[in-house]
Amino acid sequence: MFLTCLTMPLQASKPLKPWNKGAFETQTYRNVFVEMGYKPEAVDAKLDAIFNDLFYGSNKIYFEAADTMAYISDIKNHDVRTEGMSYGLMIAVQFDKKEMFDRLWRWGKKYMQHQEGPMKGYFAWSCKTDGTRNAFGPASDGELYYVTALIFASNRWGNDTGINYLAEAQNILNCSQEKTGEFGVVPLIHPKHNLITFVPMGRAADFTDPSYHVPAFYEVWARWADDGRADYWRECAAKSRVYLHKSIHPVTGLNPDYNNYDGTLLNSGRIIGDAFRFDSWRVPMNIALDYSWVNVDKKWQQAYANKIQKFLYSKGLYTFVDQYNVDGTDVKEILEAGEHKALRHSLGLVATSAAVSIAAKNKMSREFVDQLWNAKHEPYEDGYFDAYYDGLLRLFAFMHLSGRYQIIFPAK
Repeated sequence: MFLTCLTMPLQASKPLKPWNKGAFETQTYRNVFVEMGYKPEAVDAKLDAIFNDLFYGSNKIYFEAADTMAYISDIKNHDVRTEGMSYGLMIAVQFDKKEMFDRLWRWGKKYMQHQEGPMKGYFAWSCKTDGTRNAFGPASDGELYYVTALIFASNRWGNDTGINYLAEAQNILNCSQEKTGEFGVVPLIHPKHNLITFVPMGRAADFTDPSYHVPAFYEVWARWADDGRADYWRECAAKSRVYLHKSIHPVTGLNPDYNNYDGTLLNSGRIIGDAFRFDSWRVPMNIALDYSWVNVDKKWQQAYANKIQKFLYSKGLYTFVDQYNVDGTDVKEILEAGEHKALRHSLGLVATSAAVSIAAKNKMSREFVDQLWNAKHEPYEDGYFDAYYDGLLRLFAFMHLSGRYQIIFPAK
């Protein structure tokens, strides 16, 4: 998958210099690739090629349905997930693809969103590609991305072109905040801890997932959700940052897939939960986003970026694997991906560990970015290929590092 003969940029190998102000203040974004010497036109072409491969290529994950709908499929798991659907909405609005956005929203609203009952407003997290629900409960990260993408769509395209994007975002938020615990269904944000739930129902609401913590999104809600909860969303953003300080290992920079609201391990004894595995890969990317957009926790975030890159680098830049215990020791059990079970040098983690270079200040960061630039999205040595998760994280990382993952302010 990865090239050993690298196409190196022109700049000398010196530490990248993270910016000290966020885009909410400056409305400007770093193009780290160009800083490193890559040509602007080559960066644009690379980003467009990655987008086109993922949405229109031979291994695409985007499929149009009927005349007005579309879905994104996790190919290896043979389903449609709110994770991918909401990621698709965010990508579509970032790339100004209104038709794509509207198609994805219509499919998700028709087949995934509960329109009545105890889970009204929430989305069934997994469906078959024909819309039949595999599960009825939500996964909170889907709603997190849905709301933010809808607000951005409102800001970019307005609300009078067939879909009232802002009203749809407000409906999700209002339905969530109205949950009282009846039938075990609670708000997305745990009312006691003001932190996002893993699942807002039953025992799964008693813990959280570090990769669901995207405090920058709450900053978007505070400014433009227009739901009367601006101060509350800012408080959620602040508490989410404090939570991440507690959740992430102070030496390795690794976090578990799930943990308690106080940042401690669940100690559930299950294979998924206490170790750094697939969900965990997203945390570096999320922290990079908060650094780029908000920049109010820069000292800690810079230290975090250095720690996780230092740990992965110590395992070999081209050999670090995708699952570890949070203290950096090897896992005893391997969590399978789809129908495959193996430790591998996964493109998804290569991507997110490069994205956090936005906050890093070390000489290693350039090598992480170069590795991502040269990495190819193709089958691994054992034939395993992840079009969906590896592909999406790769695209998001390129968006981050090229300055193309942006706050969409209201049209003037």
